[in-house]
Amino acid sequence: MNAITALYELARVPAIRSQQNILIVDDEPRFRLAYKELLAGEQRSISEASTGQEAIAKLKEGKTDLVILDLRLPDISGFEIMEWMTSHKIDTSVIVFSADKSINSAIHALRHRAFEFLRKDCDPNDMILAVDRALANRHRDQELAVVSTQLQHSEQLHRFLVEQSPDLIFTLDREGRFTFINGRVSSLLGYAPEELVGQNYTRIVDPRDHEHVQYAFNERRVGERATSNLEVRFKRKPAMPRAGGGPVMTAILSSQGVYEGAPSLSSDAFLGTSGVARDISERKKAEETITFQAFHDLLTKLPNRILFVDRLEMAIAQASRRKEKLAVMFLDIDRFKLVNDSYGHQIGDQLLRKFAARVRSCLRTGDTLARQGGDEFTALLPNISNNEDVHVVAEKILAELRKPFVLGETQFLATTSIGIAVYPDNSTSAEDLIRCADMAMYKVKDQGKNGALAFQPDMHTAHLDRLSLENDLRKAVKEGNQFELHYQPQINAALGKIVGVEALIRWHHPSAGMISPDLFIPIAEETGLIITISDWVLREACAQLAYLKEQGFGDLRLGVNLSAREFDRIDLLERIRLPLDEFRIAPESLEIEITESLLMKDAENIVARVKHLRSTGVHISIDDFGTRYSSLNYLRRFSVSRIKIDQSFVRDLRTSHDSFAIIQAIVGIAKNFNLHVIVEGVETEQQVAILRQLGCNEMQGYFFSRPLPSRQLIEFLRSDMRLMVQSIT
Repeated sequence: MNAITALYELARVPAIRSQQNILIVDDEPRFRLAYKELLAGEQRSISEASTGQEAIAKLKEGKTDLVILDLRLPDISGFEIMEWMTSHKIDTSVIVFSADKSINSAIHALRHRAFEFLRKDCDPNDMILAVDRALANRHRDQELAVVSTQLQHSEQLHRFLVEQSPDLIFTLDREGRFTFINGRVSSLLGYAPEELVGQNYTRIVDPRDHEHVQYAFNERRVGERATSNLEVRFKRKPAMPRAGGGPVMTAILSSQGVYEGAPSLSSDAFLGTSGVARDISERKKAEETITFQAFHDLLTKLPNRILFVDRLEMAIAQASRRKEKLAVMFLDIDRFKLVNDSYGHQIGDQLLRKFAARVRSCLRTGDTLARQGGDEFTALLPNISNNEDVHVVAEKILAELRKPFVLGETQFLATTSIGIAVYPDNSTSAEDLIRCADMAMYKVKDQGKNGALAFQPDMHTAHLDRLSLENDLRKAVKEGNQFELHYQPQINAALGKIVGVEALIRWHHPSAGMISPDLFIPIAEETGLIITISDWVLREACAQLAYLKEQGFGDLRLGVNLSAREFDRIDLLERIRLPLDEFRIAPESLEIEITESLLMKDAENIVARVKHLRSTGVHISIDDFGTRYSSLNYLRRFSVSRIKIDQSFVRDLRTSHDSFAIIQAIVGIAKNFNLHVIVEGVETEQQVAILRQLGCNEMQGYFFSRPLPSRQLIEFLRSDMRLMVQSIT
């Protein structure tokens, strides 16, 4: 017979009402309606409130079992409602359901005794399960409450309840010695009750809390003024098997005085103190974990940007008082993307952890190393004597990184670019110091990486130029009249025939003239403008292809490059279909070009999306093929139709036997996979002849034509390519 069954037998518990009353408090009608329908049940009554005051009015009725509470309401906050419930002793369970993503809000809600904290973007099943748990827990509490009422006049049942309680229950004499302690002490602390009877309470209280709790364990007050929910640490018995529990148990303690007869001020009537302690070790651990996650990077266990800025601001305040200097270093791992793309994210994570450990070993105990995100780190060096001290530390870091990292079965040399900013020379604010160090780091990148530079004022000008370019790009995207597509013909040299064109975007800046895609495409990807630009390119290119078909060039294929950012979006397929449908272009006429590095980004998801796209009839080609050898392992899994050999191999074809062998190998691989091959960057007759000898007949490059505006493309398409090709052969 378990404890609950025994209580039923002893107390003859009356039936608990089966009706469950739920109150949904949210100022958004759609949430109230959606979750009212989601949580509806045969024995559930669900009511709504759109304001805090309306919710309080319903809670005053005392019929609510569970309130689902939004923190942001038009009149008062959810926290104020929970405080009101606490002060008015409203016995209702609370599930906080909020759009607030702040970790502090979650911690605050749990400390207000919320049963659970859910975010509004959670899976609806999470809400269903949370409500079921809350109501089941409340039902058990109600059962125990009824039992408690029935047991008030039964000494036997009182003793049973005390022994079966999940809490530590005890009484002390006037000298603080245990006169009674329930059996729960065995499972919580490892002591048998008889070991502690007659012993002072300090036997089981952590020495660090002796002074803190001395009044609670000698409590003479009763009622509301008595000790309530005081946090205290108890020592577990040294020989107790802990199963990961640790040597200390954290509990909340409530205690009050025990008197002979009615409580009075007479010291003769005072018998001692009674108390209840509830184990909250798991909750404390959860709170500490949440707090750690809020201020630390989980991969490297270093402080994150939030904690770094906090420490930097404190260090600046101290440096200002002491008239001292401090330095901020901004570190970025060179070629880190190459590691992720070539070896995968697991190896990349290993590199980040090992890099962090090496850099940390080069700093002093009082310095702070933090991870900003990705492959970027910052270091705070307080109390420096002069600027040269920082360069000494930077050189120490660079020297330490000259030793290769062992990643899996591969050795990898990871260098870093370091930017340095000094307080108060460069700035007196935390954010500006970080920004200055960041700008100096990018200057190192521009100069070839693997070095360190201190911030100089002219670097700020270059940074502003970049911001100016970003603003101009936003304006160009909004206006939509500064972009133009050029088309580079793709030739079948064996047939002397133009088989396709690749669409390449150009930006005509109103004052700076033509701006290279190498400059503005990375900015577009970083800012998210690439989505709008890609939509424009797809539509413009499809319109051009429809026009070419009207002019009699109906068998051409159209190549369009898509950013890796596109494959993070679920609407990619629909956005490609729209211009195809609008201009009545067969999907087979469109070829989407993706890079090898994209295949390595997130293989499982990318494979699925590429296959989905391929299933519509759209062709897929891999651009810059051969620059990431590891992606050959993924080739079999992708439904690609063509691979484009990178121009770097073509450029070295005359002087490098390796390039010849690589192209020959790629052609062999393509044949085995039944794929087409096209070579880019063809510039000379000799390259054409060698490529044809290797079995590469499809080519593009300046030898045939530069990328052409639409009008010049028509003229080129009407030319006779056969004469050019025959002159070579």
